[in-house]
Amino acid sequence: MDRGTVGSAQSGRLLVEVREEGLSAVVTPAGELDHHTADLLREPLESCLAKGFKRLVIDCSGLEFCDSTGLNVLLGARLKADAAGGGVHLAGMQPVVARVFEITGAEAVFTLHDSLEAALADGSG
Repeated sequence: MDRGTVGSAQSGRLLVEVREEGLSAVVTPAGELDHHTADLLREPLESCLAKGFKRLVIDCSGLEFCDSTGLNVLLGARLKADAAGGGVHLAGMQPVVARVFEITGAEAVFTLHDSLEAALADGSG
């Protein structure tokens, strides 16, 4: 498996790391995803899609907070990945972040996994 680091971005409240894992791009945001930090996640997601990755795995285990702006970034990436014949898989969400997805109904449009390992083992889009 290729575990090469593709890149990373950081602000005071959000760190985003990206790496290749086979045919998937694994994007790992850590910290708070909100209006002020959303572009730090949007840009790497769009870059992965532009490089031809159709399957994005978002490791949410380090995500401590997600507001509606952050949710919209993930929804936008999902639409683009779906249009390319792929998908966005969310893994390891903390309860506080999972609650946002539950309240908004967004959990129904993403493929959710308990862990990053489970997401990577699932070979679907």
